[in-house]
Amino acid sequence: MAERRERPVGAFVLSLLAGIWMAGAGIAMYGWVGPVSWMWGHGMMGGYAGWPRLPWLGLVFGVVVLVGAAMLYSRPEKSQGWGIAILVVSAVNLLFGMGGVLASLLGIVGGAWAVAWSPSDAGGDGG
Repeated sequence: MAERRERPVGAFVLSLLAGIWMAGAGIAMYGWVGPVSWMWGHGMMGGYAGWPRLPWLGLVFGVVVLVGAAMLYSRPEKSQGWGIAILVVSAVNLLFGMGGVLASLLGIVGGAWAVAWSPSDAGGDGG
């Protein structure tokens, strides 16, 4: 019978959702989706928000968070390192990445949960 390992499932799920959302928002902002982005830059200010909008960062940060989430699940012993990576990328995405505020908050909570997670000695449910 295969050995059952504990995994940071909650951190994995939140980080996975955050990565999917960030990457999807980055793709939509970049204009690769079509109808989703038809209004981008057509308002009174022409898309100017006071700082450079970098939609490709949402895509890049989303991929990094997705990789971090996958590594959280596949290598739970490295959860602190991947949790820090998810935390940093999600915090930077909150400021610049165009991946969405809710996605960034999900990533920050998932990353913090991964950093705080440790396997229990009693053999709990792994969450």
